[in-house]
Amino acid sequence: MKNLILIRHGKSSWDLPVKDIDRSINQRGISDAHLVSYNCIKLLPSQFVIWSSIAKRATETALIFAKNINYPLENIIFKDDLYTFDENQLENVIKSCNNSVENIILFGHNEAITNFVNKFGNVFIDNVPTSGFVSLQFDTDDWNNIRKGVTKKTLFPENLK
Repeated sequence: MKNLILIRHGKSSWDLPVKDIDRSINQRGISDAHLVSYNCIKLLPSQFVIWSSIAKRATETALIFAKNINYPLENIIFKDDLYTFDENQLENVIKSCNNSVENIILFGHNEAITNFVNKFGNVFIDNVPTSGFVSLQFDTDDWNNIRKGVTKKTLFPENLK
């Protein structure tokens, strides 16, 4: 059994004229990331790895979650190829995971996340919001063989306020 939790980065700031990859999360993004991370603790497997896009907004979101769920910050794996908006590239990164890993928490970007969860989950989600949490389970022991799975849980900021 393989479990994948996809979390879209927190709401980003457009206040500064910076490159897309360098945009930070704004105050709402910080608040929502804290809100979802505190509420997801009971939904997490006992062991997991955290992967994050290298984009600043994804990195900041991953750090907030890691601190709140007591995950060692130095164990977060930052991946260049997770800075993608394409679900096929996201799928390729996930399928490349070592099979010794059973559970991944991944911080990334839309449209990749929404399209991925609709392709691989069994619940249609119109749009995974910023700081949105979607848990998928796959009946396989090989990441490369993931097919249609089960959407186990969603946690969105608007449902927690």
